[in-house]
Amino acid sequence: MRVLAIESSCDESAAAVLDARAGLLAHELFSQVQLHRAYGGVVPELASRDHVRRLLPLVRGALERAGTRPGELHGVAYTAGPGLIGALLTGASLGRSLAYAWDVPAIGVHHLEGHLLAPLLEADPPPFPHLALLVSGGHTLLIEVSGVGRYRVLGTSRDDAAGEAFDKSAKLLGLPYPGGPQLAQLAERGAPGAFSFPRPMLDRAGLEFSFSGLKTAVLHAVRGRSLTETLRADLARGVQEAIVETLTAKALRALEYTGLTVLVVSGGVSANRALRERLTAAAGSRGARVYYPRIEFCTDNAAMIAVAGLARLKAGEHDGLAIRARARWPLESLPALPP
Repeated sequence: MRVLAIESSCDESAAAVLDARAGLLAHELFSQVQLHRAYGGVVPELASRDHVRRLLPLVRGALERAGTRPGELHGVAYTAGPGLIGALLTGASLGRSLAYAWDVPAIGVHHLEGHLLAPLLEADPPPFPHLALLVSGGHTLLIEVSGVGRYRVLGTSRDDAAGEAFDKSAKLLGLPYPGGPQLAQLAERGAPGAFSFPRPMLDRAGLEFSFSGLKTAVLHAVRGRSLTETLRADLARGVQEAIVETLTAKALRALEYTGLTVLVVSGGVSANRALRERLTAAAGSRGARVYYPRIEFCTDNAAMIAVAGLARLKAGEHDGLAIRARARWPLESLPALPP
C-alpha cells in the first residue's frame, strides 16, 4: 500500500508519500514563519490563504520525488484536526478531492496521533506498549499507548502548554517569532541557577501540568529591568530549566505509575536538546529507554500523517464523501486498531 499525505493544521504546509514496504519515499514542507513573524504569532486567515497557494505544488513535488503516479496510490491521508479550522479545511478539501478524482479511499487523520506515531518512521521504532510525552506549542500530554488508537491520557496541561510557555517567555525577553527555538539557543549561554522559576505542580501528586504561572513569573522578572544580552541569556536558561525539570519529573512519575520501561517523546518541543539530554539520562538511570523522532519530524510534517493514515487505511478505515475537519477532537475518541 502506498499513500499520499497532506498536513495543514497550523502554519506548516506539507505533503509526503509513504509506502508500506519501501518506507518514506518523499516529504515536502513549506514553513510560514516569515509570513507570521511580523505579527509575532500565527494569523489564522493568512495561514489558510498561504496553504491554498502552497499545498498543490507540494503534492506535485512529493509525487515527483517519490516517482509515483496518482494511479499507483492506494489512498490519501490528510490532517482533519485538531487545529485551526480554516487551515485544516484547505488540506482536507484538497486531500478529499484528490482521493475522489483518483478513485482511492481518503482518511482524515488526528494530528496528535501523527505526532505519537512519528517515531515509527525510524529504523529502530519503539515497541508497544509505551508511555508517550507529547509536547508542542498547543499540547502537553502524558499518554499510555498500547497500540494504534489505544490511548489513555494520564495527564495534560490545565492551561498553557510547554511550547506555549517557551514562546510566551521568549516574547517577554524580546526574542523574535518563533520564540521557543530562539530561547533554547540563548539559554545555552546563560548561567545555571541565575534565575529559579517555579516548577508548577511538582509538589502535588498526579500527572497534570500547569505553565501559566511560569509565564507570570518571567513577566515579573523582566519588569523594570534593562535587558542586556547576558541577562536575557540567564533568564532564558532559568525558563528552560524550569520547563525541562517539570517535564522530566512528570514523565518519570508516569513511568513509575504505569510500570512501563519505554518512553516516546514527540511534538515540537521534543527537538529541545536540553530536554533530550535530561530525559535520556534520567530515564536510563531507571532502566527505561527513550525514543524520539528525528528532528525534522518533531514539528508538524506530512510524514507523520502518512504513518497514521497508512495504518488506518490498511485496517479498512476510510471516510465518506464529506470533507471532515475538527478544530477540537479528543484523542481518546479514536477507534482502536487490532493489535
